[in-house]
This record gives sequence, C-alpha cells and structure tokens, in this order.
Amino acid sequence: MTWTFPLALTFLTILPWPRLAPAEREDLVRSLAWFPWVGAILGLAFWGAGWGLTQLLPAPAAAGLVLALSVWLTRGLHLDGLADTADGLLGGRAPEECLRIMKDSRMGALGGVALTLTLIVKFAFLLAAAQTGLYLAFLLFPVVSRWGMVLMAYLAPYARPEGGLGQAMVAGMSPRLLICATAAAAVLVLAMGRLPGLAALVAAGAAAWLLSLYFIHRLGGITGDTLGATNEILEVLTLLVMLSLG
Repeated sequence: MTWTFPLALTFLTILPWPRLAPAEREDLVRSLAWFPWVGAILGLAFWGAGWGLTQLLPAPAAAGLVLALSVWLTRGLHLDGLADTADGLLGGRAPEECLRIMKDSRMGALGGVALTLTLIVKFAFLLAAAQTGLYLAFLLFPVVSRWGMVLMAYLAPYARPEGGLGQAMVAGMSPRLLICATAAAAVLVLAMGRLPGLAALVAAGAAAWLLSLYFIHRLGGITGDTLGATNEILEVLTLLVMLSLG
C-alpha cells in the first residue's frame, strides 16, 4: 500500500511525484488510506503560511492569502464538486435529473451562490482563527475533511450507473481501508489538537453520516462531485468546531 501515497498526493494536490508504474483501479482505491496524511501536509502548509503571514500583514490579508493558497494547492478540485453538487441538488428533482445537471461542466447560478457563500464563510473562520492566534485550526481542518471523504466513500454506494471518476474509490472501499484512514486521522488530530481536534473529528463523522443519508435519498448514492462537496462542508465544520472550543 505504501507506493499508493503518491496517487493520493497527486490526486488531492498539485504537488508532483514521479510515477513508478501505471496506476491500476485497485491502487486508486488503496490510496484512500493516505488521504488524512495528505491532509496533514496541506495543514502544515496552511499553518506555516497563516503564522508567517500574520507576522507581516494584517489578519484579513493573511486569511485571504491562506484561502487563496488552499484553492491553489488543491486546484479548486473540491470547490468544483461543491458547485456542481449545488447545481444538481437545487436545480433538479428526480435523481436522474440531478445527476444530469451535475455532469454539465458549466456552472449554474445556484452553484455560483453556493461557491461564493462557502468561500466567504471559510474566509471569515480563517480570519477569526488568525485574529485569535488559533493556528491549530489551520493545521487540522484539511486532515479532518480528507478523512471525511473516505468515510463517505464507505457509507454510500456510487450513484451513476454509467460510472465515473469516483466509482473506483467507492466500489472498492473496504472496512480495512476505513480503519487505516480513521486510525491515521485519530493519531494526527490527537497529536496536533488533542481534545478539540478529536471533537472536530467526531463532529465530521456525524456530519458525513447525515450527508450520506441525504445523498442516498436525493441521488441514490454519491459521486465524485458529492465527495468534493463533502470535503468543503467538513472543512467549514471543522473550523467552526475549533473556533467554538478555542
């Protein structure tokens, strides 16, 4: 499973890693176990940028640059999924109609609103963390959210009968992979954030479970877009929990 770490890294971020061999479907599935560790790498980048920028710039400027860094390092992958999910769920009624709208590469008004509001809320939370010196939140929110995507892949079936990018991850998900990812996330949050981090992890798990029930009800399952939307929702939730517990 070790060599699948580069798959997780290059899938979730823009960070390069040389491929030693062509990736198989099973390798992509196994890479899910590394998602929390990739989240930790992102968290270290956000923590370092957040702490360093607040020493040089006012907190609003620092928070804005960290937010921009988060979009750049992830290629906006999950934000795109959030916008497509919002377009589909808010613009369609039947599952087939929702999935058809989500597959359209053009972003609609509802997706744009969801994207804008999410970025505003995330900026506000990052700003509050920077102003209060809660740099731990910068460190933890990517870890918790990436673990939440693994949990979501375990909880729900794949929705598109014709297949898609997320199908390999969802169809091949196993209890062993979930245990590996959960153990990694628990170790990371306890080492970094102790009880507040653990509380954020538990809250994210509950939210992922509720979201899985909603996606199954509305779509018949999940897609790559809903996994991205889950990541964005859990990032905001983790920041909220960390700020609430201080």
